[in-house]
Amino acid sequence: MANLKESGIQWLGQIPTHWEVATIRACFEEFDARCGNKQYPLLSVTQEQGIILQENMTAKKDVSNDDKGNYKIVPLGGIAYNKMRMWQGAVGLNEVVEGIVSPAYVVAIPNQRIFSKFSFYLFKTPSMIEEFGRYSYGLCSDMNTLRYEDFQNISIPLPPLEEQKAIADFLDKKTCQIEDFIEKKQKIITLLEEKKQSLINECVTKGLDKSTKLKDSGVKWLGQIPTHWEARKIKHIASTNIGLVFSPDAIIENNGNAIGILRSNNIQEGKINYLNLIYIDCEKVDKKQIASSGDLLMCVRNGSENLLGKTAKITKNNLSFGAFMAIIRSSHNDYLYWIFQTNLLRTSIANFSVSIGIGQISQEDIKNFVFPFPPLEEQKAIAEYLDKQIEKIDLTISKIKYQINLIKEYKTTLISEAVSGRIKTN
Repeated sequence: MANLKESGIQWLGQIPTHWEVATIRACFEEFDARCGNKQYPLLSVTQEQGIILQENMTAKKDVSNDDKGNYKIVPLGGIAYNKMRMWQGAVGLNEVVEGIVSPAYVVAIPNQRIFSKFSFYLFKTPSMIEEFGRYSYGLCSDMNTLRYEDFQNISIPLPPLEEQKAIADFLDKKTCQIEDFIEKKQKIITLLEEKKQSLINECVTKGLDKSTKLKDSGVKWLGQIPTHWEARKIKHIASTNIGLVFSPDAIIENNGNAIGILRSNNIQEGKINYLNLIYIDCEKVDKKQIASSGDLLMCVRNGSENLLGKTAKITKNNLSFGAFMAIIRSSHNDYLYWIFQTNLLRTSIANFSVSIGIGQISQEDIKNFVFPFPPLEEQKAIAEYLDKQIEKIDLTISKIKYQINLIKEYKTTLISEAVSGRIKTN
């Protein structure tokens, strides 16, 4: 470990004695060239990946035909940051292609005092991001703006240029190894999720006995089911109800006369998360809209099609549910729960849609949903089997996710320690 000295920067602490402290102004200059009539690829600045081609984004993209002549050019090796999201780490280094970003971004290019990749790693550290937040100003905290004139006054550690390159090379190698580890773990999770879905589908449509003879269910999208099973509609075995409509003004503090409201965000990975409930006065809730333990809670309206139909079993009494939700109540819910962990309902609606709105499932959709219906004892056996088997798979997935979180934390710490000179990188 090199000899250390006080940096004079509160968030940074000590740095190697041969390092300097400089302002960003001394290392960068703003680059404000506009594209005019020339065509450039659109770039996006992401918190996770830095600068990428916008066409490679999976989130929303700028697909408008609006004039982009005022967009800013980001040269290779330049950095760009979102003025209103810099406090969240929305900064990136352009290693892709010379392209353009909207005028809402600041573009800066490094001079000969700083190695661009070293600055990228430095700007992504939590302490540096907090510093960006301290220099940002606005009417409210989530819309604070970091202007270039304030950005350039921030102090940063500055090793000798060759050492900057060595640190960047070290971090390139280490982060590549970490990302490769994460990618492999994510692939295992994907395979386990596929195995889980396949197991559920097989059990709820074919049963546990693989030797059982099958028959045509009479439902094209459902296919074959065991000969002794029926194809039935939900309305013949269960009751349903749509949730409570209320205004934001009706929300109150949790007190003795308040009832918690379950919403879409309370359904997480097939289970109810009872945190972050909102509450309204009990007297404003109809008895039909009070859920009981054992009821199934389903998301029936959502801006994201992927969240439609997600279902979980309620395990507490005396809760209500919001207007974008529905409950299903029957004596067969232990089995029905697993039916709704498949895509059978979504497939049914896609083939015989009753809904008139986009992004919603109506009560009629639920009531007329046809599903494979085994005898009661077989339902119990299937539910118990899936409870045990899926719990094992979920436990394995949780362990892998924990490993991923640990390595991500290690990556953050490694970068922070390297760019502040607290670990050897050669």
